[in-house]
Amino acid sequence: MHEQLLCDWIAADPLRMHALRLAAQLDLPDWCIGAGFVRNLAWDRLHRYATPTPLTDIDLIYFDPRVDARRDAECEAVLRAADASLPWSVRNQARMHEHNGDLPYRSTADAMRYWVEMETAVGVRLERCGRLHIIAPFGLHSLFALQLTPNESRGRRDAFLGRLRTKNWLTVWPQLRIIKG
Repeated sequence: MHEQLLCDWIAADPLRMHALRLAAQLDLPDWCIGAGFVRNLAWDRLHRYATPTPLTDIDLIYFDPRVDARRDAECEAVLRAADASLPWSVRNQARMHEHNGDLPYRSTADAMRYWVEMETAVGVRLERCGRLHIIAPFGLHSLFALQLTPNESRGRRDAFLGRLRTKNWLTVWPQLRIIKG
């Protein structure tokens, strides 16, 4: 139920569908656009906002074991050439474990299991057939319950508190409830 509703909301959002179409053209392995791209839309809809909260970035992630850091920059350049108004950020999750001090990730969904908040670990991919596919390693219940839950298995409570301050989530979406984890 939540997955279909989230897909419906994304499909009805022209900006998000435009971004997904551009990302799909890159044909990256195991890709999705995640984090605030999906999370913020859900929170906006659940708060009944008529206008979507502006996106500060569009996190396109993918998993390609052929680790080449230049590929991310090349993909960002292609996306910016297609639409310079969108704030793209492209990251191969096959190499992000080094940056984060984790064991190697096995897939995009596996990498998302290490993200700081559980509700941020949601992504969407536009399949070749035109269907939207949701990736949510922690599920969607807490996102739809307007919860903000630190990923305790990650052991980065300070990072969660820092993001809580800098992202201003509780001001933008006042119905959110912080869950201790």
